[in-house]
Formats: sequence, structure tokens, C-alpha cells
Amino acid sequence: MTAEPFAKQLAALESRGRLRRLISRSGRDFASNDYLGLAGDPIIAQAVADAIGRGVPVGSGGSRLLRGNAPEHEGLETKAADFFRTQAALFVANGYVGNLALFSTLPQRGDLIVADELIHASAHDGIRMSKAQAVFARHNDVQSFADLIAAWRKEGGTGRIWIAVETLYSMDGDVAPLTDLAKLAATHGAMLLLDEAHGTGVFGPGGRGLSTGLDGLHNVITLHTCGKAMGTEGALICGPRIHVDYLINRARAFIFSTAPSPLMAVAASAALDRIEQASDLRERLKTLRQDAAEAICAPLGLPSPRSQIVPVILGDDIRTMAVAAALQQAGFDVRGIRPPTVPAGTSRLRISLTLNVGRADVAALGQALLKAMQ
Repeated sequence: MTAEPFAKQLAALESRGRLRRLISRSGRDFASNDYLGLAGDPIIAQAVADAIGRGVPVGSGGSRLLRGNAPEHEGLETKAADFFRTQAALFVANGYVGNLALFSTLPQRGDLIVADELIHASAHDGIRMSKAQAVFARHNDVQSFADLIAAWRKEGGTGRIWIAVETLYSMDGDVAPLTDLAKLAATHGAMLLLDEAHGTGVFGPGGRGLSTGLDGLHNVITLHTCGKAMGTEGALICGPRIHVDYLINRARAFIFSTAPSPLMAVAASAALDRIEQASDLRERLKTLRQDAAEAICAPLGLPSPRSQIVPVILGDDIRTMAVAAALQQAGFDVRGIRPPTVPAGTSRLRISLTLNVGRADVAALGQALLKAMQ
């Protein structure tokens, strides 16, 4: 096999402004998901240092079902189940593995997955591996979900229904209509799969996420990633004990993966304590949202941000990357997002508000963005 087919495809991506390259972090942070600035938190770091001091190993040594299951993993899972008020929790390597495990394992042949059309790529990949039928509802449109369920039942579908959404969408920054979706699920005896990746730590009492109030229900499973507002790594699948036990026995993405580092379980456990007591950090982040509304959104005629994620949709791939490059040159780490991560024609700047910057930085970004847009 020659390299020619790959070279041609890469050249085609470059001509369309879609070639991806790894870029070192530099400039003021408007790109990461470290929303509360906990990735470098000294309390979490000290918890890891203490664990190293008492002999907790760096590596797990194997999958969880072999010798890779450490007391630190089990301690985190017990703590997370209590924190998120569910029967059980399962610690996995990251959110991608979590969604791959959930969607490829729990929905069965004869079931129906109804997912939001903008749900994360990891969910799409898990759905492709599922034996269940899948359909995609219009974004945040509860009636679309209901219509797809009704059509499936009318065609003779008799299995279980799985309604799948992100609670906070990573590229649009908007929130799912969880109350109405929960009512729809109750009406149809459906399960709710809620990806809390960008809600955990930032929203809800104690940072428990946007699904607070639905936690502990027999038909709700949530995925809380640790690598965003929690500042660490890994992900926690939380839900009824029966579903967690089934994942342990059937989820290939879990069974055949080397277990996460026990030290990362220690870090995630410390991060749960940090986010529970982080109301001051959440208030500071809320202030940055208000600043972004004035300095970024209002001058561009955009609505005020509904979360810490501020999309500036430019449409054209090449222009998006040119504006992002101008901002990076000016000292602001803002990244351009292009298809297939977002739908065609909706390339955008994804401005992420984190506590790694201050109010003056947001104001300065607003000025630099106006200049770059010109």
C-alpha cells in the first residue's frame, strides 16, 4: 500500500480549510474545558502526592476484571454513587469509552435509540456498534422525539426505548429540555441516557450537573466526565446497579481496556470534594458569562450565552480558521471548529470560558475578535 491515497485526502482537506494539526497550548485559555480551573488545583495535586507517598502505583497493571481493579477505583465509585445520588457508579478511562460502552451494550436488539441529532461523536460511534435500531431527533425538539417514538410503535416496535441527549451541548452551549424529556420517557417507559460532560461541576447543587432532580430514578443513567470542570481524567457512569453490573459483564469497551491509573481515581475523588464546595468558582464563571455577553455577543449581535460555551458561527471553513489564527497571534487561544465536528455550513469559533482567565481577558478578547472579524 502506498501513501498516495492518504496524501490526496489530506491535500483535499487542506484545500477546503479542514486539515487538522496539533497546536501547542499558548496564549490566554479560551479553548480548554477546564471550566473551574481545577486542572492545576493544589488540593487535588496534594491528594495525588499523598497517594504516591503511601505507595499507590502509577499504573493499574491490567483491566479491571483482571488485576487492574484497585481499592482507589472502588472507593471513587462508592463516593461517586453517593455524590450523584445513584445506586452505583463505574469509573472508565474517559467519556468516549463511557459512551461507547453505554450505547454498544445496554440497548438490545429490538430496542430503539432516539438520540438528539447533535449528540457527541462518541455516542454516534457507540450507536453504530449497537444491535438496536437508532433514529435521530431534531435538536432539542421534544415533539420530534415523540413523533419518532410514535412512528416506531406504529410500525410494530415493541422493545425498550432509549432517549439519549447531552444535557449541555459542547459546540452550541445550549441546554437540553430535560424536564420535558423526562416526562416523555415516563410516558413510554423509556430509559434516559444523559451525557453530563459539560454540565458536571458547573451546574446544579454542589456541581452535580443539570440532571439534578432526575438523579436516582430507575430509568436514568448519567455520564459524568472527570476531564472537564473536575480538572482530572476519566469518566463516571452512574445509574441503577443492574445496569452497571451489566456493563461490567458485557461492555467490551470496559472489559478489554486497561484500567485507569489508581492515582487518577484518587484525583477524581478529590475533585468531587472540590466541586461540591466550589460555589464561589461557579459564581466567578457566571460573572465571566455576563462579561462575554457584553464584550463578545452584544457587539456581534449574538444572544447572551446560556452557558460557559460561546459559539461564534462564521459558516465558512477557511474564514473560521483565519479568524482563529488571528486571535491566536494576538495571544488568545481560541480554536476554530469545522465539519464533521459540526454540521456543514456552521463552522465556528468555540469560545470556552474558564477560570484560567479573568474579566479583563474577556474584554480584551472581545476587542481582538472585532478586529479579526474585519
